Amino acid sequence: MNKIITAIVVIGAFAAGLYFGTSQTNAPVITNADSGASYSGGFDKASKSVSVKKSAVAQRIKAGKTHVVNDGDSIMAAVQVANSGDTIQVMPGSYHETVYIDKDDIRIVGVINEGNYATLDGQGTLNDAILYSGNNIVIENMRITKYKGNGIMGQAGNNFEIRNNIIVDTGVYGIFPQLGQNGIVEYNVISGIEDAAIYVGMSDNIHVAHNDVFDSVAGIEIENSRHAIVENNYVHNNTGGILAFITPGLPIKTTFDVIIRNNFIDNNNHKNFAAPGSTVAGIPAGTGILIMAADEVIVENNIISNNKTAGILITDHNNAPNTTIDPESDPAPDKVMLLNNIMLNNGYDTIDEAKALMLTELKQGHPDILRVGVSRDSCVINRHRYVTVGINDWAECNFTNTHAIDSYILDEPVAPREIDPSERGKVVYMGICAGCHTYTGRMIGPPVQIIQALYMDNPQGIADFIAKPTKKRDDYPEMPPQNYLDAETRLAAAKYMLSRKN
Repeated sequence: MNKIITAIVVIGAFAAGLYFGTSQTNAPVITNADSGASYSGGFDKASKSVSVKKSAVAQRIKAGKTHVVNDGDSIMAAVQVANSGDTIQVMPGSYHETVYIDKDDIRIVGVINEGNYATLDGQGTLNDAILYSGNNIVIENMRITKYKGNGIMGQAGNNFEIRNNIIVDTGVYGIFPQLGQNGIVEYNVISGIEDAAIYVGMSDNIHVAHNDVFDSVAGIEIENSRHAIVENNYVHNNTGGILAFITPGLPIKTTFDVIIRNNFIDNNNHKNFAAPGSTVAGIPAGTGILIMAADEVIVENNIISNNKTAGILITDHNNAPNTTIDPESDPAPDKVMLLNNIMLNNGYDTIDEAKALMLTELKQGHPDILRVGVSRDSCVINRHRYVTVGINDWAECNFTNTHAIDSYILDEPVAPREIDPSERGKVVYMGICAGCHTYTGRMIGPPVQIIQALYMDNPQGIADFIAKPTKKRDDYPEMPPQNYLDAETRLAAAKYMLSRKN
C-alpha cells in the first residue's frame, strides 16, 4: 500500500508542478458561514421541483394487505403471493434465504420484540440478502449478516426507502442502490464490509442521512451519481470515511452536485482489506473524505478528526491508484467547494511523501487538506484554519453555506422505469452487471473487455455462467448467481455486454 501511495503523491507533485508558496503576512479573511449567500444547487428546478422537506418517497399506490412471516416461514414465499401495496411483517427469528422483489410498492418491515430482530442470516454461504428491482420499495428494521455479496441491493428501482436496518459482514456492499432515482438511506447501522458500507451507484436524487457506518473499507460512497446529499452520519474506523467518485468505464460517466455536510468523520484508520486491485483497495488508511474526479462537491460543517493520512484528499484519475482513463469521463475534480468545517488532528501519521509535497510549499505539520493533480474552478473559505497542500490558488467561494437546499428528494415519486423489450439487456447490464464490472478497469469482477475476449460470439455461454457461476480466478471473489433472472433476460444482458465499446 505504501508503494501505491508513494506513486500517487510523487506523480501528483510533478503533475501539479513544484511551486513554492510564500509566508502569509496579511491578516486572514475570516468568513461567517451563517451570514453569507447560500448555494442554490446544481439541480435543474425547471424540469423537476425540489421538495422543501424530505417527504416519503415510496408513497403507497393503493392500500394493501399485511402478510405476517413467522420464524421458520419463508420471506420470499410471502413476496411471491404479495400484490402491489402489500406489507410483509417479518417476526423475530432467523431466516436463511435470498429475497428478490420484482414487484412495485412492497414493504418489508421487521418486527423488533424486546430487542429481538428478524434476522436474515446467510450463514457464510448465500451471496445476497435482499435484491429489489421494483419501485416504491421500503425495507426497514431488519438485521442482516453473514452474506458473501450484498446486504440490500437495488437493481434499477426508483423511490426507495432503506432505514433502521442493522447490517454486519455482508461481503462486498452493505446497502447498494444501483441505477435508482429518488431514494432515502437513513438510520442504518452497518459494519464489516469489504468495499462500501453504503454505496450509491449511478443514481440521482439521493439522501443518505443519520447512519452509523464503521469497520469497513469505505464508509459511504457516492459513485457516478448526481444530486446527492450525505448528512448527519457518524463515519468512523473505516479505511476511508466518505467518498465522492467517478469510476471510469461505467455506463454513466459523471458524478456532480454532491453535498457532504454535518457529518462526524472520525478515526478512519482501519487497515484496507478490500479485494486486491479493486478501486477502493487503493484508498490510503486514514482518509476522512476522498474526492476523486467528482465535480461540484460541497464539503460543509463536518467535524473531521483523527484521520492519520489527511482530513480531505482530492485527486484526479491520473494520480489515483487502480484506475484507468475513460476518454468519456473528465478525470479532474472540478468545482470542489470547501466551506466551514472543523478539522482536528488529521494527517498526524501521514506518509513521508506527503510531507515532501508539503515542503514544496514550504509547509510543515499535519495535512488537513491534500490535493494532487488537476482541479479547476474550485474554492475554499477560511483556508487559514487548515494545513493545506495544493489549494493555494483556489478562489474564495462566493457563498458560505447550503442552507437553501434541504433535500434533493422530489415532491412526487418518480414514475416506474418503462422498459421496452429491446432495452431489457441494457437495463439489466446497468442495474446489475455494472455494479461489479467496468469496461476496462478492475472493480469487483474482471473488466468487460476480458469477458468479451473470452466469450466473443458466445452470449449463451455468458447467460449460462450468470445463472450458475463457478470460481475461475483466485484473484477475484466468487460471482453470485443471478438465477432469479429468467433465461431470456440473462441472454439479453449477455448480448448487451458483448456489444459494449466503453
